[in-house]
Amino acid sequence: MSLFSSHFFVTIHNLAFLTTQRKRKIQIITKGPSRKQTIVSILEKYVDLIMKKASIHTGLINDLLKNTKSTIWSEFICPCLGGVSIATNNVPAPSDLSIIEKYIKSINSINNDKVLSPCLPHFKSYLKITNIPYIQPSSNKLTYEDIVNSINYTSLFENISLVLKPRVIKVSQKSDY
Repeated sequence: MSLFSSHFFVTIHNLAFLTTQRKRKIQIITKGPSRKQTIVSILEKYVDLIMKKASIHTGLINDLLKNTKSTIWSEFICPCLGGVSIATNNVPAPSDLSIIEKYIKSINSINNDKVLSPCLPHFKSYLKITNIPYIQPSSNKLTYEDIVNSINYTSLFENISLVLKPRVIKVSQKSDY
């Protein structure tokens, strides 16, 4: 009987302990680019020119934004792939982007033709569609053209643009799906 009672108390203790623990929140290891940054595409030699005086450029951008009574201010400038990234306190409006563009183009020694309009980061995502027969009734294999044609006829995908050709794969080698 003592064995039963000790087992019973251990079980009660474990249940009580498990219910009092807080559930852990899963932490994301990688994160996409923030919308609170402006990406300016310029040549590598101009990136180096801007980065040498990044703190001065940050202050001058803030002065211009402040003069237009914008609520946005730049926090720092850092190099990124194909240009520079200007981190801001909030998501910049199109008027803020035009002010940043005018400033970058006004920097001495920078060719205005080589500066693209500043933009916010764009995100890519994917959609996995399952349970579509790999072999169609006409005994042809499903192709990416079939997928694109189907997407074009569906209003659900009205505002979605495909960056790459869709991939069509079978679930398994022996499957016709």
